[in-house]
Amino acid sequence: MSEVVNVRDLGSQGMVTLRGDMSSKAFKAACKALSELAIPDRNKITEADGKGIVWMSPDEVLLLLPHADAAAAVAQFAAAMGAEHHLAVNVSDARALIAVEGPFAAEVLAKLTPADVHPAQFGPGDFRRTRLGQVAAAIWCVAPGSYRVICFRSVADYTLNLLSASAEAGPVRHF
Repeated sequence: MSEVVNVRDLGSQGMVTLRGDMSSKAFKAACKALSELAIPDRNKITEADGKGIVWMSPDEVLLLLPHADAAAAVAQFAAAMGAEHHLAVNVSDARALIAVEGPFAAEVLAKLTPADVHPAQFGPGDFRRTRLGQVAAAIWCVAPGSYRVICFRSVADYTLNLLSASAEAGPVRHF
């Protein structure tokens, strides 16, 4: 087995912040119409066919979709919500998406975050808002050894370099 963890920028990713009453029928229906996915449980992500919905807080989800579809999604969500209180913002260009993949990818993250990313506690579909080094970030597990990181675009180079340095330092064999 190769002892290499690959860290790479995944390029443009559509991301739309949706806020409102997540228990409302209109909110649930609008999210489903945009993604064909149900709103996930707390600290979870649901993904399928290049789209995803991430639980961000009790009144917020992050919609993941192709970058080219993000602006239209904002308009579609606003139309579906009508007069019901809501917020829809295209944050695609303000965020970066990074992949961390390999046999000790969880350890690469564990060296940098206070979040418990032990594979027994943080598995496929799990999501956390946290910090990596000095910056705010969000991480989720796609599959064992495969993680995604979202950070602000303004700190993407720092985050990519930080993750790369952690990967290059090798495993600590804690997990």
